[in-house]
Amino acid sequence: MKLAGRKAIVTGASAGLGYAIAEAFIADGASVVLCGRNGDSLRSAHTSLSALAQAGQQVLTHVCDVSSEAQVNDLIHYAMEQLGSVQIMVNNAGVQGPIGPTEDVPLEDWRHTFEINFYGVLFACRALIPHLRSQGYGKILNLSGGGAASPRPFFSAYAASKAAVVRFTENLAEEVRAAHIDVNAVAPGALNTQMLEQTLAAGRERIGEGQFVQALKQKEGGGSSIEKAAALCVYLASPASDGITGRLISAPWDPWPTLHEHRAELASSDIYTLRRIVPADRSKPWN
Repeated sequence: MKLAGRKAIVTGASAGLGYAIAEAFIADGASVVLCGRNGDSLRSAHTSLSALAQAGQQVLTHVCDVSSEAQVNDLIHYAMEQLGSVQIMVNNAGVQGPIGPTEDVPLEDWRHTFEINFYGVLFACRALIPHLRSQGYGKILNLSGGGAASPRPFFSAYAASKAAVVRFTENLAEEVRAAHIDVNAVAPGALNTQMLEQTLAAGRERIGEGQFVQALKQKEGGGSSIEKAAALCVYLASPASDGITGRLISAPWDPWPTLHEHRAELASSDIYTLRRIVPADRSKPWN
């Protein structure tokens, strides 16, 4: 069991990918604090997930809106109080935000998207890092999303907030590297979750023909594997990935099960990071 004895916090854990990550963590031996905004949904998730726990494992819940720094601080305090220590933080909670042309969507919706998708990650990291530093070890997983590494028109707030998460991940990884805290971003792939239904409901006129057709194909094709995304999170939360940090790793596309075999090469390269492409990278002699 890859996570035996480890203790984790998973935000947005009452449904979708967060639930799948928590389920995989518990199956691999971890104790988990499930975080979500809706108490009823959390209780339902707890009922099903606690049935998977073995002797010695704890499955707990804590209602928390990650856009509130005070509530996130309470979440971290609760987890420390109940579990005694925490080794793993999974910042999964997120919203898709406003859909449509940038000049049309309400600015307040932009702010709300960043409050959850970016500041929710920042608050959790700030609150937990002192503890991780004191124990000289930790794993932080920040969920990326569509638009973080390539344009996603008509979903600009979501894309920009997720790009911010990835660059923050890279920066934070360097700040805490000496404390043996690994910080990585996870690209789960195009999952058939509630966000896909929101995209389709927005319609062709709001998101453009290309995006709409792509969403339809995703729904009909089943989308990326949510189990594979959860398995990547288990890998990055486990001792196998120790020393792999500051990376954006794709669950469906990257050879992540064997990344530890390339640990030294990764540490001295910019592979799986956000970087500017210059003409020479495309064999263009413009310089």
